[in-house]
Amino acid sequence: MGSVVSKSRPLIVKGFGIDHADLPPFEAGRNDPRDWFDNPAARLEIEIGCGKGTFLVQQAAVLPNVNYLGFEWAGEFYRYAADRMRRHQLSNVKIVHTDATEFLRFRCVDEVAAVIHLYFSDPWPKKRHHKRRVIQDASLAEFHRVLISGGEARLVTDHDDLWTWYQQHASRHVDLFEVRDVERIESATEGEIVGSNFERKYRREGRAFHAMTLVKK
Repeated sequence: MGSVVSKSRPLIVKGFGIDHADLPPFEAGRNDPRDWFDNPAARLEIEIGCGKGTFLVQQAAVLPNVNYLGFEWAGEFYRYAADRMRRHQLSNVKIVHTDATEFLRFRCVDEVAAVIHLYFSDPWPKKRHHKRRVIQDASLAEFHRVLISGGEARLVTDHDDLWTWYQQHASRHVDLFEVRDVERIESATEGEIVGSNFERKYRREGRAFHAMTLVKK
């Protein structure tokens, strides 16, 4: 992804970033992330692996009545994205510095999110690393649990082997999800699906994209 941190100014995360060390202890029970927003009754959408925060910043500005919660494990990108949200003064978007799949599995209450976005996730191409891929049988079960009725998990990748992995996992869970095409995101420009940094970079390189929407049954 390359270095994105500005050396000329401090990165301020307060009010927009939530570090994993600041999350309530496990003993406190599961969290309802909707309570972290000014308007907890608003629709909530989650992005896993938000990197520089391009998608979140664009979407939150276009749809101010929707709350967006991003997860990013890399500390450098978490701080950059949180500061970016602060500079845009987007009250409906926050980012958490933690492992998203662990949060969903151990900390998140049921049926909170309308959409889970997973765009250009790390493909972990070596077979011994496949267990690190976000999409697993267990994670799809957690997606199903935290999505509201009719909620969606939207997956986009440029990686052929990861796409096959997605298809195989989706086919094993037809009891949980219906597979549909992905519609263009509201903040994406013409010809884009998502409008993220990775999509724009890969589109310039001429790469083909694969996409699916998993709709909760």
